[in-house]
Amino acid sequence: MFPFSLVRRVNPQLSAVLLGVVEGLTEFLPISSTGHLIVAENLIGYKDAGETFTIVIQLGAILAVVFYYWKLLISKLGGLFRGQQNSVRFWINIVVACIPAAVIGLLFEKKIKALLFTPTVVAVSLIVGGIILYVIETRRARIAHTEASAHTEEKLEPDLDDITLRQALWVGVAQVFSVLFPGTSRSGSSIVGGLLSGMNRVTATAFSFFLGIPLLGAAGLYSLYKARDTISQVAGGTSALLIGTVVSFIVALASVSWLLRYVSRHDFRGFAVYRVVAGVVILVLVATGVITHT
Repeated sequence: MFPFSLVRRVNPQLSAVLLGVVEGLTEFLPISSTGHLIVAENLIGYKDAGETFTIVIQLGAILAVVFYYWKLLISKLGGLFRGQQNSVRFWINIVVACIPAAVIGLLFEKKIKALLFTPTVVAVSLIVGGIILYVIETRRARIAHTEASAHTEEKLEPDLDDITLRQALWVGVAQVFSVLFPGTSRSGSSIVGGLLSGMNRVTATAFSFFLGIPLLGAAGLYSLYKARDTISQVAGGTSALLIGTVVSFIVALASVSWLLRYVSRHDFRGFAVYRVVAGVVILVLVATGVITHT
């Protein structure tokens, strides 16, 4: 127990740095940033009033995607106003894929936070999601092997213009599970939805990045607005929020670049195994009292 007693003495500003690193590393990997933050906050004893810190520092990770893809985003915006078909389809797909998760989030946000934001729920979601991801990728590998293309490297550039409305809806429905069950992973569920709809890994991953901009951006800004009079209740106050956001931006920028290169050469089974192992470890920590259930 000694190492964990030391961890729990971390001051709010250093906690913000550590949690910013966790957010930046995990936001776009299919391993659940929210789940990791819930567990990390529990381990270091960070008091996140109303989950404000957790949601707000996601803005840093979202800004990292905007920065990474700024040329493409400007091009797509310009194309939208000029009525270019590919650009119009791109934004329609984004809207369609965001609607299911946004609606469920608005309707059940308070109940979900009150009942399901616990390490135990996170652990179970990690394990179940990991098994699903592993099964899907194993099936894809068998199909690829049958077609004599098991070792074909995917191109690094996503085929965003080839995404259909049906595929966008698949991704949107899959994202709902990440809203309902913390630990499922927004990026993980949207990537799974993309893979099941027929997207390649790079396209499914990049599309997941873009979906995070409106969904997490809106959630972060809304949370910041609601907490405008109670920021002081967050451990470390405004300075902790700022530190966590900046750190998450820097780390997420590196994470996005790495993940796109990784998925162009590898599948997601490594992440699936990690999810299961992490979930089991969390359950053990809960069972032994190292971290609390609530």
